[in-house]
Amino acid sequence: MKRKSIGMPVSSASSSHGLAVLIVTAFLAAGCDARGEAESASAPPPPEVDVATVLVEPVTLRETFTGRVAAPQTVELRPRVSGYVDEIDFEEGELVNAGDVLFRIDPRPYEARVQAAKAALAQAQSQRRLAEIEAGRSRQLIQKQMISQEQHDQRQAAALNARAQEAEAEATLASAELDLQYTRVTAPVTGRTGRAMVTKGNLASADQTVLTTLVSVDPLYVYFDSNEAEVPSARLLSSQGEATTVRIGLTGESGFPHQGRLDFVDNRINPDTGTLRYRAVLPNPDDVFRPGQFARVEMPVASLDAAVLVSRKAVLANQDRRFVYVVGDDDTVTMRQVQTGREVGELIVIRDGLEAGDRIVVNGTQKIFAPGMPVTPHPVAMRTQAPEAEIASRR
Repeated sequence: MKRKSIGMPVSSASSSHGLAVLIVTAFLAAGCDARGEAESASAPPPPEVDVATVLVEPVTLRETFTGRVAAPQTVELRPRVSGYVDEIDFEEGELVNAGDVLFRIDPRPYEARVQAAKAALAQAQSQRRLAEIEAGRSRQLIQKQMISQEQHDQRQAAALNARAQEAEAEATLASAELDLQYTRVTAPVTGRTGRAMVTKGNLASADQTVLTTLVSVDPLYVYFDSNEAEVPSARLLSSQGEATTVRIGLTGESGFPHQGRLDFVDNRINPDTGTLRYRAVLPNPDDVFRPGQFARVEMPVASLDAAVLVSRKAVLANQDRRFVYVVGDDDTVTMRQVQTGREVGELIVIRDGLEAGDRIVVNGTQKIFAPGMPVTPHPVAMRTQAPEAEIASRR
């Protein structure tokens, strides 16, 4: 007796297998979706950065120099006559006006000389009058042939000699009066006095003894030197009238609060230092500056019609190279190498590497780890401070 094989129908077995495959596929798909959602949830958004458009505008570039303040007039006051100092009529270090009496030398010897010169002049005048009378009489007598020609000539010569002696006596008197006037030593210029080099009772020798020093204080000069590389552009600006105004600050002062006027450029470059000497006139009504002080001077050295300017914070360094991050239209960043020029306030001149319309990252560069990464740009102004009429710059 044969046994019948017992088994499931073929169609039933196939259906069961297909159901299992579907169940496994569903589980796998669910797992992939879960992993994708987890990965999406863990990925950070693009970093937020401040982005500004480069500025293109005309600027006048300035260079900072170190100068020294000098007095236009410096006098070592010496007496013109010798004598003993009777009085000192000023306080050391005070401001005096031209013509003020500073020292008085004993005038009595010079007063006596004046009196003697006056007496000599009176005598000469008397002799001149007598000689002229005799000369006039001789002209009448010679016409009547009552005196010889020789006597006439002698009387005419005597009259001329008397006039010359009178003129000499007048000159002697004028010299004596001038010496008497010189016993009052006055300030030749308006300025500030130094200390008195002699005291009352000491002998002062004419043209030798220094009594005090006197320097003018308003205005003052500021001398400074420009290196040879800056000479052509600075002289060009000076010829165009743009370098007439300079800014000046004392050591320790913030910025350049004072203004001066450039009035002199030397006619040659110093071959020893390779520099050209400049001079600025500095008003000093408040007596802020003193001759001999060091001062910082800002002078225009170049003018750019269309300078490309970016914030100093946007420029990064990689060894000896400078670069910025440029944001493209798709909000991804690229690294752009640039050549920098002078700093202009809070900005810096870009000589090569950027063009008008470029957007660069000015804040948040530390969030960028690699070129090509996306960012979330926030537009900001490139300049945070209002520009001045003339933009000060430095290297």
